[in-house]
Amino acid sequence: MRLLIIPLLIFWMDGLAQCKTYKLSAKGDTLNCIDLNNLRQGRWIVRMPALRGEPGYEEEGFFKDDKKEGLWRRFNLMGDMLAAENYRWGLLNGKSQYFTLAGLEREESWKAANPNKPLDTIDVADPTDPTKIERVAIRLEGSSVKHGEWKYYDPVYGRLVKKEEYFLGRLRQAGEDNKNFNVVTDSSSVKKSATGLINSKDADKEKDKNKPKQVLEFEKKIKKGAKVRDGRTGG
Repeated sequence: MRLLIIPLLIFWMDGLAQCKTYKLSAKGDTLNCIDLNNLRQGRWIVRMPALRGEPGYEEEGFFKDDKKEGLWRRFNLMGDMLAAENYRWGLLNGKSQYFTLAGLEREESWKAANPNKPLDTIDVADPTDPTKIERVAIRLEGSSVKHGEWKYYDPVYGRLVKKEEYFLGRLRQAGEDNKNFNVVTDSSSVKKSATGLINSKDADKEKDKNKPKQVLEFEKKIKKGAKVRDGRTGG
């Protein structure tokens, strides 16, 4: 038993050695790590007090090289959820949800631009056959752009009030398809399957490749409904 404990202790101490400063949760988890390069890493819990009439809040999620990565959740100081946002490269990416005390108020969809690549890839549906998806290369200007469905709800009754659809930052009008947008195709950098169809599960796997293991485990717990933290505890 002692032989098993010693390697685990060494591994734990080695992890802490990479943090210049950090905190420990009640369960002994490492939080709020700042590494030797003064970059925020790993799981963080950030508490912002009320200031100049603005209500305070608390948020939790993961940093990778000082940038938000994966799922971040925000709570008011009473522990009620205010937002659940997804990040990539420190930018909003994918679905974000926002809540009032009564319930879900809106859902947003974002596309983050990879700051290290001039071109990114995106799945575009064939307007004549929605089951066909073609992956094309695009050039994104700026940081995050609205991309996908935005839904607005009546938080009291939960009914959908309004829906909008964006394509690379532009509001799609009724009857408008992707051909009316400036999509820059670069066949030399685009990867397709043999049939020209892209499996959505494969696309999800591709997105998860660069996420830290801790982020993936955290998101998996959220999806399973595990009570990772509800905002009412001290972490």
